[in-house]
Amino acid sequence: MSPGWCCKVAAELFLIVARAADGTIGDKGTLPWHLPADLKRFKALTMGKPMIMGRKTFASLPGVLPGRRHIVLTRDPDWAAAGAEPVRDVAGALALAGDGDVAVIGGAEVLALFEPLASRAELTDVHGEFAGDTVLPRLGPHWLETAREAHAAAEGRPAFDFVTLARARG
Repeated sequence: MSPGWCCKVAAELFLIVARAADGTIGDKGTLPWHLPADLKRFKALTMGKPMIMGRKTFASLPGVLPGRRHIVLTRDPDWAAAGAEPVRDVAGALALAGDGDVAVIGGAEVLALFEPLASRAELTDVHGEFAGDTVLPRLGPHWLETAREAHAAAEGRPAFDFVTLARARG
């Protein structure tokens, strides 16, 4: 069943992800780069909001992130972790998230499940190609860029852009 059949959508469901030019978003449960500005932006965009993620993304976090709910989509009915609110499907995740804004933070399968329901995407476009085991294809032509903030390479870190995309209407 496609996720588009689902129940009411949050006030604003948005995707948030850092992605390299080659599509890489992760490697062995970690980010293949360290961008402090990206982590700061992630915190600012997700603070006070429920975050929907997959089990592997939850496991990759340094711990439960303060000030945010951790709704974890998993196929394992017995899975549990301190600070996590496990759910089995898209409808369950949205029902648990409630009426406010909701951030979908990964991994690739979870982002793909929620992409048809999202109204906005907050991307960090990391310049370069990186070795990784998790890839996210570019979002399709139904997404329009509404903002871009470029950041030059510095201190051994790659250049990157913060990009906001909005779903095209009509």
